[in-house]
Amino acid sequence: MAHPGVPPRRSTVHDVARAAGVSRGTVSRVLNGGYVSDAAREAIERAIRDVGYVPNNAARNLVRQRTQAVGFIVHEPHALFLEDPNIGGIMLGANATLSDADYQMVCLVVDSVRDTDRVARYLSGGFVDGVVIVSARHEDPITDVVERLALPAAFVGHPPGINAAWVGVDNRGAARALTLRFRQTGRRRIGMIAAALDRDSGADRLAGFRDAMGEDFAPDLIEQVELYSYADGVAGMTRLLQRAPDIEGVFAASDAVAAGAIEAIKASGRRVPRDIGVVGFDGSTWARRTVPALSTVHQPAEGVGRAAAATVLAQLAGQDVPDAGQLLPTPVIWRESA
Repeated sequence: MAHPGVPPRRSTVHDVARAAGVSRGTVSRVLNGGYVSDAAREAIERAIRDVGYVPNNAARNLVRQRTQAVGFIVHEPHALFLEDPNIGGIMLGANATLSDADYQMVCLVVDSVRDTDRVARYLSGGFVDGVVIVSARHEDPITDVVERLALPAAFVGHPPGINAAWVGVDNRGAARALTLRFRQTGRRRIGMIAAALDRDSGADRLAGFRDAMGEDFAPDLIEQVELYSYADGVAGMTRLLQRAPDIEGVFAASDAVAAGAIEAIKASGRRVPRDIGVVGFDGSTWARRTVPALSTVHQPAEGVGRAAAATVLAQLAGQDVPDAGQLLPTPVIWRESA
């Protein structure tokens, strides 16, 4: 029931796809003038009328006015975009695949409401043929724009509530496997610096840690921080040490966070791993720079970027891409930090 003064929710391509019983990609092909069977076209046109969907002119013109460009959208602070080697790896992988297909990658960083409005206007102008989206959040305005325009898209990770093609890793399963290996060292008082809980990767890593800890999970040993950053690792570990000086181990939600945690542990006069063991997540260059070397989970960043870009290109080629995820392997790498 609509509330007075609140505009009704605008129908999206996903609403049409559900009503027609087809994939989002099939709906996009109809909107963009591509080929589908007569039965599918009739079902989609009927669904468009039923749900009240209004196709956007920019979306319909994408195929006719190809730009040979794909947007690479990153929802992170500008400083983290430069600091996080995973984002760099994803970007390089995506760019390599797009370059092989003779597409230009356009990098768009979203760090504020102003950035969101600017990028939304850019996408609405039809300047890119599709998008790879990194670090999207639930109910993300950029995602709403992408859906409204029926832009071919692939998400890195799987934000809740989004029914679109995505590529990522099993963050929960990988965090569980790493924590179980950590527990085999004999430590019991193990905590976590849990970062980025407003997106699927951070929430899933915390869930996997909790799975592995079972009855030994201690809520007071969880320190929440905002970003996958070195500075948040230092701050989070410092607070955790003040609150729980008897802690025996810490799972940091990323390698950058783990590097900051190691620095804070050393500053407190403790030693890694003799006094406190530390593990991270990503298998990034941070893991090779810490002393001692960091135990972690390898995340194939470049492979994720390549797969995400290939998914967008497949949609642009008229292929029917299911709204389902593609998971890449994440082996545990055990080193001296734990």
